[in-house]
Amino acid sequence: MIHQMEWDSGEDGPAAVMDELVNFTESPQSTPTTSSISEHEFSCHCCYDILVNPTTLTCGHNFCRHCLALWWESSHKKECPECREKWEGFPKINILLRDATDKLFSEVVQRRRAEIQANPKISRSLLAFQRYGDNLGRSRTNQHKGAGFFFSGVLSALTCVAVMILVYHWSGGVTEQNELLISKPVSHWTPEEVVSWLEHLGPWAQLYKVPFLQENVNGRLLLMLGDEELLKSPYSIENPAHRRAVLAELDRVKALGVKPPQNLWEYKVANAGKSLFLLYALKRSPRLTIFYLYLFDYSETFLPFLHTCCPAITHIDQSVESRFLDTQVEPSWRQWAEFLVKYCLLPYQLIAEFAWDWLAVHYWTSRFIIVNAMLLSVLEGCALWRLWTRARIRTLPQKMWNHLWKVLSQGFAFALLWPFVPQFVCNCLFYWALYFSPIINIDLVVQQLMHPETQAL
Repeated sequence: MIHQMEWDSGEDGPAAVMDELVNFTESPQSTPTTSSISEHEFSCHCCYDILVNPTTLTCGHNFCRHCLALWWESSHKKECPECREKWEGFPKINILLRDATDKLFSEVVQRRRAEIQANPKISRSLLAFQRYGDNLGRSRTNQHKGAGFFFSGVLSALTCVAVMILVYHWSGGVTEQNELLISKPVSHWTPEEVVSWLEHLGPWAQLYKVPFLQENVNGRLLLMLGDEELLKSPYSIENPAHRRAVLAELDRVKALGVKPPQNLWEYKVANAGKSLFLLYALKRSPRLTIFYLYLFDYSETFLPFLHTCCPAITHIDQSVESRFLDTQVEPSWRQWAEFLVKYCLLPYQLIAEFAWDWLAVHYWTSRFIIVNAMLLSVLEGCALWRLWTRARIRTLPQKMWNHLWKVLSQGFAFALLWPFVPQFVCNCLFYWALYFSPIINIDLVVQQLMHPETQAL
């Protein structure tokens, strides 16, 4: 009986067994019958028929090559269909078992091979499965080549740069200069702090710094200034656009009680939890986050964001202070149209354009954000391409609903846990998302572009 033969590892191992199988089948006294040979030992546990091109997995189970390809293509999992143990590497055909089944069940195997070749779906699955194996083999080979070491060196260098920037910001060299005015009540400002606030309005405000210092204007006196006082001596702000800009910013100071944030670091100090939430939310779900800003933070955040990404048509001779005032007005229909197109198709481009506008203020940080936005756009495009090429675009509504539920639940959990999270941990998460995410996304983009089939697993 074949299934009772012993398979030892000595000199008379597999080769001797094959000879016995051949002799057994060719001998007229030992013609294979269902009583002498158990077909169950040579059957696939997927199709429950005789094995064709049997493929052995790491766990030891054997399956038809085409059955395994169909399973891999439908489940996108590297695991055994029977015991669910993950296989290592790329499964190969068991040559010894294939030759045995060809000898014992030649008619059945030939018939099944003809059926497989005539089925285009199975042929496509086998081709995709083999391409996956070829790409997997090439990726392993390339890991030991100079390009892999070069890419690893580039990532290491970028990581070092990110660490240096992280240490620089964390040391307080940037934030300490901005924390004072955005946390100190305006009524307690000193004359020097009033001048510092004035300088933040733009280069044109330098013209009026000396009169404010000479008059020793502190926070209390600043709150009492109006259009008439600014027009008269000693301030003598005769330019009406300059006066409107100063009064508009002064109204914001009165409403908030402190200096409104005017750059990323000031915004982080004034809104620590919100800045961390927006940083992660814009990365994972930019459309929902921008919609959240429209609903709950329209005037303070959404309007400046829209005017920066989709600016209105301005005249060449329009002054800087006039453009500053334009960010507080309602957008035109042209701005809304441009914004909605970018919002639907290229949401990360909006983030990149907003960061580009802050390039003079945040030199390195803006570049990190722009690069990260480009990488996230590529990853989103690859995800949509996989859905389209695999004919799974119909699952997009379900995926969008699952994503919406996941984002809402995570946002709700963040709102509950935020008051209990130490500030040190929040700073770690903030700087990690800001400087290290682009480095991680570079590796993800390379994997998507070089090995698209493996990413589906």
